[in-house]
Amino acid sequence: MDDDLPALGFGLPVSGSWATPAAMIHVARLAEELGYASLWTFQRVLQPLAATPTDAAGRPVENPGTRPVEDPTYAAVHDAVLPLAHVASHTTRIGLGTATLCAPFTPPALLAKAMATLDHLASGRLTVGLGMGWLPEEYEAAGVPYAGRGARFEEYLRCLVALWTEDPVELHGEHYSVPRSHLGIRPIQRPHPPVLVGGAAPAGLRRAGRLAQGWIGSTRQDLDTLADSVDLVREGAREAGRDPGAVRILLRAVVDLVDADPGPGRRQFHGTRDQVLEDLAAVRRRGAGEVFVDLNFSPRVGSPDVDPEGAVAEAEHVLHALAPARRGS
Repeated sequence: MDDDLPALGFGLPVSGSWATPAAMIHVARLAEELGYASLWTFQRVLQPLAATPTDAAGRPVENPGTRPVEDPTYAAVHDAVLPLAHVASHTTRIGLGTATLCAPFTPPALLAKAMATLDHLASGRLTVGLGMGWLPEEYEAAGVPYAGRGARFEEYLRCLVALWTEDPVELHGEHYSVPRSHLGIRPIQRPHPPVLVGGAAPAGLRRAGRLAQGWIGSTRQDLDTLADSVDLVREGAREAGRDPGAVRILLRAVVDLVDADPGPGRRQFHGTRDQVLEDLAAVRRRGAGEVFVDLNFSPRVGSPDVDPEGAVAEAEHVLHALAPARRGS
């Protein structure tokens, strides 16, 4: 069955009471020991008390009133980069990545230097997952205009790659400028660490295929929608003259592992070990070559009021149950 399954990663503890420095190291070491391919973090700058609703494309909805961002996962989220640096020196093989960083919140020269440094700390194991973000309030807090964010993001991606690959580098764009300079520190991986792009709107999916090495999606999509999304990513790659088969497809899966079959109406990735393994095979058949299990988004694990020892125990249970090294058992 292993040949039918995607490469499996795991979400590093970064949200809620379980996200302690010791738990980060423990989960990272255990995941590496059990044969997982990668560890991932995500970014949430703040949790607005009243947030502007947006549509599926991230456009603010006019005159809707406001709503709180109530997902408990977002109540207490660590920085997305520093935990990866924390576990880099405690692991040797497992990949490290962000899924995702909201790129426009950090000037590209600063992010290029930080990611190059992290690639050195991780001995070339870094994947840089970037997105545009979807909360207007986070844009306000970062001092970046929300309008025109698609064009800004595309320029950002080109600027980031130039900072990593051109020496000296000089850029004068609509949104970003870099005077003729040396970055000084270049990534270990050449020409640069893989860049994956998140997003669900058609323009964002094509952007991932045109400008990045892959796409970050979610298993919250049904299988048909997932297949359509993968097709759009690959279509973007073809339009740019790139090999669509070389584009990485990574999905976040919020797994709810239970002992007994939930029965009719079972939702994807909620079920027994065998059912979850079949769910993994199903998304693999739709084109997802990589999946990471992210318990930060599980109410039993990633909430701020959850018992941290119980949350770590739940993570250990899932890590062992789905471990690539144990799938034959």
